[in-house]
Amino acid sequence: MIVGAGPTGLGAGWELKKLNYPSFKIFEQHNYVGGLAASFKDAQGFTWDIGGHVLFSHYKYFDDLFEKALNSQYVEHERNSWVWIYDRFVPYPFQNNIHRLPKEILLECLVKIIDTIGKNPREAKNFEDWLKATFGEGIFKHFLKPYNDKVWAYPLNLISKDWTAERVSPIKISKVLENVIYDKDDISWGPNNKFKFPLRGGTGAIWEGSAGFVKDHLILNKKLTKILWKEKKAVFNDAELESYDFLISSIPLNELVSILSPSVEELLTRSKELAFVSGLIVGVGFNKPCPSDKCWMYFPMPNSPFYRVTYFSNYSPNNTPDPNNNYSLMAEISYSSFREYDITKAIDETIEGMINSKLIDEEDSKKIISTHLIDVKYSYPVPTLNRDQVLGEIIPWLESNNIFSRGRFGLWKYEIGNMDHSVMQGAELVRRLLSNTPETTIFQISIR
Repeated sequence: MIVGAGPTGLGAGWELKKLNYPSFKIFEQHNYVGGLAASFKDAQGFTWDIGGHVLFSHYKYFDDLFEKALNSQYVEHERNSWVWIYDRFVPYPFQNNIHRLPKEILLECLVKIIDTIGKNPREAKNFEDWLKATFGEGIFKHFLKPYNDKVWAYPLNLISKDWTAERVSPIKISKVLENVIYDKDDISWGPNNKFKFPLRGGTGAIWEGSAGFVKDHLILNKKLTKILWKEKKAVFNDAELESYDFLISSIPLNELVSILSPSVEELLTRSKELAFVSGLIVGVGFNKPCPSDKCWMYFPMPNSPFYRVTYFSNYSPNNTPDPNNNYSLMAEISYSSFREYDITKAIDETIEGMINSKLIDEEDSKKIISTHLIDVKYSYPVPTLNRDQVLGEIIPWLESNNIFSRGRFGLWKYEIGNMDHSVMQGAELVRRLLSNTPETTIFQISIR
């Protein structure tokens, strides 16, 4: 039994079909597939994703699924991303391009970078200390702290440093100095400097196509409400009972623990220590041609509520009703128990923030023909200082009872929570269960 028809559940189903395994079901609580990677078209004809997904892959397995699901109907882009700071755009990654900063701030950043010589970031106790030791207090002060405060909506000194390997560009002092001296941009870092995107239907088109391969096993509008774990039975919102040999779940781990029956108090207590960030996706559609070839932009400054904005119409011409005369911006705002946000103000404050950041002007605001708001309860699983300890208690107990939690929030590991990682978690788990093949994507945590 598979619960959740997002990338993890569909990855598991895809692998079961490849292995000609006939007896499985995939249950999805919504009337659509894709989970956090679903897409929606609004009444005006604009397509919106749940956040700025940038599709790049670490696995041929995922590439093959992507190709088959889309029937090769996709476009490819070179990353064109920027940071809006001090009334100017600085190319991403920011730390490689500080030569574009005002001279006094550039000098402060350079001096503080030099101060990091001899420091060992591995000795840092948390994410905040790691950022300071790696990039210097200047870059931390002007960019990394305000930006990460916006993204995580969570105290940086309560976040672990151990997830950062591929997510944060390292710094090379000699390269920074070279770029400053020669006034040269450096934009090539990162696994996502080239990315693909579906030609039609947004990111969700990948999962709608993938669902076609398992349509005979897929059941929509079916929410898991209780797990009778001693009996290996699942109860759904229509009161139906389903038996299982193995239960693969990608629903948030804390919610999975909460529906165990009988309840397991020690797991409930530990699961409450799992922290998460919620998100608002604000889409704004315009009746004018797109004024920029940028992909996405980061916003650390306090005069806007969002941390990132995507020129979503640049990802595919079909993301707007008329690609010659419309364009779209998609903004992302984080909130949490540490930093609350008035959702009713999100659209107005986003438009105001776009004006403040000079993405649009007052005249452009009169050409807005669509706004779209998506409220996402689970956006980022926070890699807190004690997260791995909590997972090390919950995951083994579940697996000893034939319940396997995987995916972005199923395993609660942001660092392996991309779409390709999630697909591989589902596929590798199937191989493990059927042929005892070791999982590799989740090597960061021992689950046995």
